[in-house]
Amino acid sequence: MFSKLSMNVAVRYMSAQQQKLQQTAQKVTSQQVFDRENKYGAHNYHPLPVALTRGEGIFVWDVEGKRYFDFLSAYSAVNQGHCHPKIVNTLTEQAKKLALTSRAFYSDVLGEYEEYITRLFNYDKVLPMNTGVEGGETACKIARAWAYMKKQVPDNQAKILFAENNFWGRTLSAISASTDPLSYENFGPYMPGFEIVKYNNTESLEKALQDPNVCAFMVEPIQGEAGVVVPDVGYLKKVRELCSKYNVLWIADEVQTGLARTGRMLAVDYEEVKPDILILGKALSGGLYPVSAVLADDPVMECIQPGRHGSTYGGNPLGCKVALSALEVLLEERLAENAEKMGNLLRSELSTLPKDVVSIVRGKGLLNAIVVNKKYDAWNICLKLRDNGLLAKPTHGDIIRFAPPLVITEEQTRECAEIIKNTILNF
Repeated sequence: MFSKLSMNVAVRYMSAQQQKLQQTAQKVTSQQVFDRENKYGAHNYHPLPVALTRGEGIFVWDVEGKRYFDFLSAYSAVNQGHCHPKIVNTLTEQAKKLALTSRAFYSDVLGEYEEYITRLFNYDKVLPMNTGVEGGETACKIARAWAYMKKQVPDNQAKILFAENNFWGRTLSAISASTDPLSYENFGPYMPGFEIVKYNNTESLEKALQDPNVCAFMVEPIQGEAGVVVPDVGYLKKVRELCSKYNVLWIADEVQTGLARTGRMLAVDYEEVKPDILILGKALSGGLYPVSAVLADDPVMECIQPGRHGSTYGGNPLGCKVALSALEVLLEERLAENAEKMGNLLRSELSTLPKDVVSIVRGKGLLNAIVVNKKYDAWNICLKLRDNGLLAKPTHGDIIRFAPPLVITEEQTRECAEIIKNTILNF
């Protein structure tokens, strides 16, 4: 027999199901979507007020049926476009067959994926995880293990360097590396052994690397959340030289900049350098499933042994098949090449805006940003862009990122550039 508590739970469940059926029968409005999330969800995001229900390619539609150009791409998770048919088909077919085994057993998919991705990016080994921030956590653990096992750093003395204004997530480790008070305030105490150096400053880096207890330097090739900050030409090559000189692992956080977004398969490819540890995520699944990966060669990766790190979902058959398909789409459709061409076109168009309104246009490939005069307020500009059929999101008050799916065409790029320019000029 049901207990009184069980009966109450059952009644609430049935009531919720009935409410769901009623809402399905009645067309929900955007305001109803906003109100429901505001009432029942934690307020840890401040979304632009648009209620999306469908996506295809570079477009998304709200619940009233209005179509928008998506110029955020889920922070570069949908490089291949929304609901890419090949990736969707892979997802559905594998989901019918086998979705999860955990790593307690072998699967016939994991090795196939591991071989493909390691050969593609020229590494010996891959450690599969789920989210980008898990990739960062994994890289830090690998680096610390390497510090004690290979570099002979004294126990519990290993240090990892991070670039100022970095962003790689919101776990306790990630915020411990942050220089943004919004990320770290009220969440201490913080992870020990994390130190900050200036971004795009090799003098600051070299001084810090001289500490023999430093085991790694983790850096984004282009700082995305900071506002698409592009370093000087030669910076990454110098990072490689200095890390090799001082026997320190270079960790490249390519979760947002990787996978064709910047006009190369990896942003580090612009300077033809290879990090010791590479972190991938976001578009590794085409936006359909949480998949991340950490790649390294044997002398580094073999510092992680059975029982030292893992994840119930990391390396699951469904995620592996989706990632394989997502990588194939990037190559088959030459999306890096398209990103470079369309990015050059977009920046060229936006550079015609008056300098007293838009002071800076920057980026690589289709990872771009503009810096607007603060009197115009980037949030309000994004609201007007939404009204005009284009979705973008501001950061740091005066910066707006523009990062559409990489399948965008020249005609669409020109149309979107006109929307952006007219919106700003009429603001």
